[in-house]
Amino acid sequence: MLKQALQLHEKVVSCRRCPRLVAHRETVAATKVRRFQNEEYWGKPVHGFGDPQAQLLIVGLAPGAHGSNRTGRAFTGDRSGELLYQVLYDNAFCTQASSVQKDDGLYLTNCYITAVVRCAPPENKPLPEEFALCRPYLIEEISLLRFVHVVVVLGKLAFDHYFKACQDVGYSVPSPKPQFSHGAVVRLPWGVTLISSYHPSQQNTQTGKLTYSMFNDVFATARSLLSRA
Repeated sequence: MLKQALQLHEKVVSCRRCPRLVAHRETVAATKVRRFQNEEYWGKPVHGFGDPQAQLLIVGLAPGAHGSNRTGRAFTGDRSGELLYQVLYDNAFCTQASSVQKDDGLYLTNCYITAVVRCAPPENKPLPEEFALCRPYLIEEISLLRFVHVVVVLGKLAFDHYFKACQDVGYSVPSPKPQFSHGAVVRLPWGVTLISSYHPSQQNTQTGKLTYSMFNDVFATARSLLSRA
């Protein structure tokens, strides 16, 4: 299983399926922003990471242009990651409360993090065809992560495209499909419990749409469900 995960990581990192995303991620990596001018950007697709035997799967949207597109690890080095890793740490899903670079000592515990798109998109808005071209990687992860009991989706787009990937895996998606709502908990026919959350983006946290307490409740619920699994 670990070997298969590493092979998948290599496939993701070498991917050039979406010309618009390739151009954007590489342009951002070359031009940088002032505060990171002295750093070398990753500038490639960002693969999922974590425990291959994880019971908790977290699905985000896409890398941040100056976050994981710079560091090479999901939710590392930006404001979204600040909240996510603090909450994961507070619920015993990772080894430290912050993550600023790929080799900073953070490890996930019984948890795996991935996204529905693996390259930083312009304006953080992937196109429909880019979601579709990237979906096989999520499908492969869903198939590989055989011990997952709880899935947390971060935002409505991650919610929608997680269901599309599950349908492609061959799971019987409920009809009508469950509605996205922050904090909603749904037991799915294939034995996974899905928890929906607003994305921990800077826009959501600065406006108060998502607070620490709201986000912590999501992962406290995940922890509680796993303790009964």
